[in-house]
Amino acid sequence: QVQLVESGGGLVQAGGSLRLSCAASGGTFSNCAMGWFRQAPGKEREFVAAISRNGGSTDYADSGKGRFTISRDNAKNTVYLQMNSLKPEDTAVYYCAGRAVIGSYIAWRSGYDYWGQGTQVTVSS
Repeated sequence: QVQLVESGGGLVQAGGSLRLSCAASGGTFSNCAMGWFRQAPGKEREFVAAISRNGGSTDYADSGKGRFTISRDNAKNTVYLQMNSLKPEDTAVYYCAGRAVIGSYIAWRSGYDYWGQGTQVTVSS
């Protein structure tokens, strides 16, 4: 069982940047593909970004392409989401997620088993 704890959320003005972190414990982080999701008030949770076990493959929702970068440090059991040029519509609770996988090279958009508690990101206009 993998436990995930997000950090780095906060209040930022439009055009600003934030870097979210997600620290994993209790399992083998390097066996997990990782992802970031978000949920805005009154909306369903949506996919933001994903990264493969080895970090070699990434995938992004259209909303974040060119602005968000997902990365991981397997030595630190941590996955990151660098968010630049933030917009008010990026306001949401951001969740880190993990899934144990066999293959090393696929970034998954769904099928996650482990979830963090979320961190609030608020972008003011």
